[in-house]
Amino acid sequence: MFDIERWQEIFDTIRKNKLRTFLTGLSVASGIFILVILLGFGQGMRNGIEHEFKQDATTSIWAWPEATSKAYKGLNPGRRIQFKSNDFETAGRMFKEDIEYESPRAFVRGVNINYGNEALVYSIQGVSSEFQFIEGVSTIEGRFVNYKDEISLGKVAVIGKKIKEDVFKEVETPVGESIDISGIRFTIIGVFVEQNEREEERIYIPVTTAQRVFNGDDKLNTLTYTLPPVENFDQAVAQAVAFKDNLRKFLKEEHIVAPDDESGVRVWSAMEEAKRYYGITNNMKIFFWFVGVCTIIAGVVGVSNIMLIVVKERTREIGIRKALGAKPWSIVGMILHESIFVTAISGFTGLIFSMLLLEIVGPHVQIDYIVNPSVNFNVAFTTVLVLVFAGAIAGLVPALRAARVQVIESLRDE
Repeated sequence: MFDIERWQEIFDTIRKNKLRTFLTGLSVASGIFILVILLGFGQGMRNGIEHEFKQDATTSIWAWPEATSKAYKGLNPGRRIQFKSNDFETAGRMFKEDIEYESPRAFVRGVNINYGNEALVYSIQGVSSEFQFIEGVSTIEGRFVNYKDEISLGKVAVIGKKIKEDVFKEVETPVGESIDISGIRFTIIGVFVEQNEREEERIYIPVTTAQRVFNGDDKLNTLTYTLPPVENFDQAVAQAVAFKDNLRKFLKEEHIVAPDDESGVRVWSAMEEAKRYYGITNNMKIFFWFVGVCTIIAGVVGVSNIMLIVVKERTREIGIRKALGAKPWSIVGMILHESIFVTAISGFTGLIFSMLLLEIVGPHVQIDYIVNPSVNFNVAFTTVLVLVFAGAIAGLVPALRAARVQVIESLRDE
């Protein structure tokens, strides 16, 4: 039942101790504010990591050769490993059941690129038709390299959107235009976009053309794969680790690299990397909770101390109430009511300000690995409810102390 006199008493007490009440409420509000902001940035980091990994297929596996660091089977360290087409073909047959998409990659270096009289400085990579699914490439004009281009050593090229914007300003579409690569004419068949704008400064040509025309051999720089999707994250990680280990073992055996040599053959798994980063964000989230909860506890302890002071100041009043017939539970209720009110108002104030800040500022945050800091409202609201309960507990000790006040002693209190 609504007791207007009880509320009048609460507001009278607050008016008499404005500064004290304000500072107490501020400590509680700041605790909630800090906790919500920290949780928001924790989610922002997770969003940023997800954004980074979405640039390539999440299940992608990349293998590339390096120089060995250990002697093995009579071979000296420092030996440069070179992947070839046979490595890619054999691995494809061996792990056929484990692969969703696969593509070799060959870099074309030491060539001149021209469009008309304009010299271009962009990287050229030879890839297969499935590379677009591994790299997360989307064509916005024309098409990507296909299997027919590969088997016919097609002189075709797919350019990034940034190249189109920088070089082909005067034409409606670059599709159908030609570029000259070291005296050989290539027809542009498509324009692609990627999450990372820097990767739009690439020119893709068929891998077979890159090998035969420019490298004069069947050398490869990278072997790339994606794995089929599975039911949950843990299974995906286990699948990626198993494939990565098997692929590395095969490549080391093919190129006579010591099993314990960390160089020579490198294999990178996006899923493993994602697990590592998510583990870091989870640990940071736990740390943020710890800091926020400690701040809230400090605020709640402040509420408890203030209510003890209130009980001390109102000892004589409480004694008079008891002398007039007030029951102990009504005394307890009076103190708890004030404690819960201060905690609730402060907690919801901190919640509102923190949510508003994240709502207004969050979408505009542009920091590496932090995207749109936000927090689940239900989590934040539940935290405030827990805080209110904690405020009730904080007021319980002072309330019980008030209920035990002896009438004779309280009337003697000055």
